[in-house]
Amino acid sequence: MRIERLKKDLDFHDNDNIDLSLIDTLIAKYNGKKGNLIPILQGTQQTFGYLPKQAFIKISEETGLKLSEMYGVATFYAQFRLKPVGKHIIKVCHGTACHVQNANAITEAIQESLGILDGETTEDNLFTLESVACLGCCSLAPAMMIGDDTYAKLTGKEAVNIIQNIKSKESN
Repeated sequence: MRIERLKKDLDFHDNDNIDLSLIDTLIAKYNGKKGNLIPILQGTQQTFGYLPKQAFIKISEETGLKLSEMYGVATFYAQFRLKPVGKHIIKVCHGTACHVQNANAITEAIQESLGILDGETTEDNLFTLESVACLGCCSLAPAMMIGDDTYAKLTGKEAVNIIQNIKSKESN
């Protein structure tokens, strides 16, 4: 029996009109240094907010790092993103304590309110929704974080109200 491989598109964002010269200094700083891959990826993401496809190509051409190795590292570590994210990243905890306190209701309410799924960004690039394994605040379950702010003992309705308040502040 022969198994046919499915072609999978890389998870890169396609609309990458960016100024690659912004990472020239970064590449020069780490080029040729041992262990340079992660610092270069981190600096690139700090510059653009994510890791654009063209940046991978430029880094590979200028440092000799293999594209496959860079992509492997970028997809292995959760800190790296291949697509732009919203201004506000909503992290809903789905660890054990939050799960048993109905974190799914929070995620579902946010998805319905914003019209996005887990891992997606709103069209206005204001919010990105992420389910995370643990926020480390189990006594506050169910919880979510938006930026550096933690919200505790939430219901779906309360979570949506918090997001709507942020949205209204952004529009003022």
